[in-house]
Amino acid sequence: MVRMVLDADAQARERAADEATDHLNAYTPAQASALATLLASVAAGEEEQSALEAELHALLELASTGHVSLDQLSPLRAVHLAELPPQLRAYVSDLLES
Repeated sequence: MVRMVLDADAQARERAADEATDHLNAYTPAQASALATLLASVAAGEEEQSALEAELHALLELASTGHVSLDQLSPLRAVHLAELPPQLRAYVSDLLES
């Protein structure tokens, strides 16, 4: 999973983020936290909109488990909200305000 999230190919990153949400109930609290930290770091530098959307969606799903803290999402503060479409802007805002 980690290799796919960090893949140079945007489609692979998008697929990895999508697959991360398939296993929410299988993650331990530590795994959910670590995956959220990784996804937030990748999303902060993501240039491909479809991959970013998948990463943010995965983060929202992971956050819903209760195992993700605001500190783990802090890399998202580097995202320039003004450059995002409204839907993605809302995702980032929701994550940082949770």
